[in-house]
Amino acid sequence: MFKSQLISALFISLFAFSPVCANFDYIQLVLTWPASFCYRPKNICRRIPNNFTIHGLWPEKEHFRLEFCDGDKFVSFSLKDRIVNDLERHWVQMKFDEKFAKIKQPLWTHEYNKHGICSSNLYDQRAYFLLAMRLKDKFDLLTTLRTHGITPGTKHTFGEIQKAIKTVTNNKDPDLKCVEHIKGVKELKEVGICFTPAADSFHDCRHSNTCDETDSTKILFR
Repeated sequence: MFKSQLISALFISLFAFSPVCANFDYIQLVLTWPASFCYRPKNICRRIPNNFTIHGLWPEKEHFRLEFCDGDKFVSFSLKDRIVNDLERHWVQMKFDEKFAKIKQPLWTHEYNKHGICSSNLYDQRAYFLLAMRLKDKFDLLTTLRTHGITPGTKHTFGEIQKAIKTVTNNKDPDLKCVEHIKGVKELKEVGICFTPAADSFHDCRHSNTCDETDSTKILFR
């Protein structure tokens, strides 16, 4: 009897914590800086845009990210669908040439199946991708950085980069994501900007802690 109750309690506990199209506290638009992402030899890109491009749109709880939720998997968009060309401008699948990317849609498939399904209680597949593009169009991140003297090839502290971005996020914290291609050199790879679930206002992002947030180290903007 006790064993049966224990198994039942364990099952209920596992079910309660399984990521089933859960409610989320905010959603993070992740923008990739192509010059850093495509730095060889790790990533060989077929196409390298000259501006930030979308990596993904990630539903999150306050202390963890929702991933691989239950729900309907990605269904490829028809090549006749206008959204394909729009996504190719905003959400470039850099590792693949344009023809292959449009037909196979590998990055979009991966991002929707890993993250997008977790927001399907509010956004179906089409709405999810349209939302990501709409949020990206709210600002020009590269222009914002340049306005504050942060240009490709220069180094700046975490605080300087964060302060510049907060001028367009209503003073809400972005998530700066760094990588170390060269030993001892942290460089900016991505910027996460967060929004409320309804995407009607900005929200503070939880820091991924991949950058040195002290003023003693400068981050390369490749």
